[in-house]
Amino acid sequence: MDEFDCAVIGAGVVGLAVARAMALAGREVVVLEAEGAIGSGTSSRNSEVIHAGIYYPAGSLKARLCVEGKQLLYAYAQERGVPHRRCGKLIVAASQAEAAELDAIVAKGRANGVDDLVLLDAARARTLEPALACVAAIHSPSTGIVDSHALMLSLQGDMEHAGGVLALKSAVRAARCTVAGIELEMVDGTALRCRTVVNAAGLNAPALASRFDGLDPSHVPQAHWAKGSYFVLGGRAPFSRLIYPVPEAGGLGVHLTLDLGGQAKFGPDVEWVASPSDLQVDPRRGDGFYAEVRKYWPGLPDHALQPGYAGIRPKISGPGEAARDFVIQGPEVHGVPGLVNLFGIESPGLTSSLAIGRHVCELPGIAA
Repeated sequence: MDEFDCAVIGAGVVGLAVARAMALAGREVVVLEAEGAIGSGTSSRNSEVIHAGIYYPAGSLKARLCVEGKQLLYAYAQERGVPHRRCGKLIVAASQAEAAELDAIVAKGRANGVDDLVLLDAARARTLEPALACVAAIHSPSTGIVDSHALMLSLQGDMEHAGGVLALKSAVRAARCTVAGIELEMVDGTALRCRTVVNAAGLNAPALASRFDGLDPSHVPQAHWAKGSYFVLGGRAPFSRLIYPVPEAGGLGVHLTLDLGGQAKFGPDVEWVASPSDLQVDPRRGDGFYAEVRKYWPGLPDHALQPGYAGIRPKISGPGEAARDFVIQGPEVHGVPGLVNLFGIESPGLTSSLAIGRHVCELPGIAA
């Protein structure tokens, strides 16, 4: 049986960030990825937004790690030459009732340490974005966008430069938690014994954890899959910033984001699905986008939206339930030496990735 100090299961942006942090701390690291390439799951099917950290409950892991991760990510992208842009975001109120909610959003952001938010009246908002329709808005200048694949390649490079190893097409079937370490059984029949195992398998993290012999099943949450479809704009959008409506129950509404080439996309919506492999975009879902987008962009032309792509959020709360915080579950919670489970790492997981890596390395029972 081969032995490694540390195995990270999953080569998405969070798994790679954890592996990088472990390797830089002097740990012997192998990243086990089931697919034939890094970042082929949720990490390649999101909006690539660097979130400011506004909406999350004060004191939550999402709030703390998003704000910390945002600062780390901007600094890292600048240092490493990872393409990114601090373009800013407007949160727009389409009615007086929505405008009344803006003060509370600003207060929530400030409670999380986001102290650069600015309230704007309609005229000031339109000086920033002339095509915009609103009665008031919040300007979030620290929101941005990043090339997520370039980021993951950089994280991989750092990890490998520090001595870590990436093993593609290396799916983990199950594990056995023993006093000598955690024994991983691979789909191809090989086995690894590791001192530390980080389950960063994203959408598959709960299912994988349920196959860890020695982990109490009560510590494994139920997985729920919320599909989000994006529609892309034919032609160039008349906006230079991201545009978000005031948040609604269950999500952030149909918002406009931009990629680094200036292409605009709208979404994601929310569709609860039975399988994480359900990634087809139903063109009919775009019909409902027009009315929502025209609340803040009345000039959206007919037939301008085309199906783009879909991603699946790795949720651990179901329809009608309050969104749960990130679950970063170490030995002090479940009692299994050397095991860390990452559950429900949905948005703002990309923004938080470097902070999550640091946090995992510092967990009791994991720190070198």
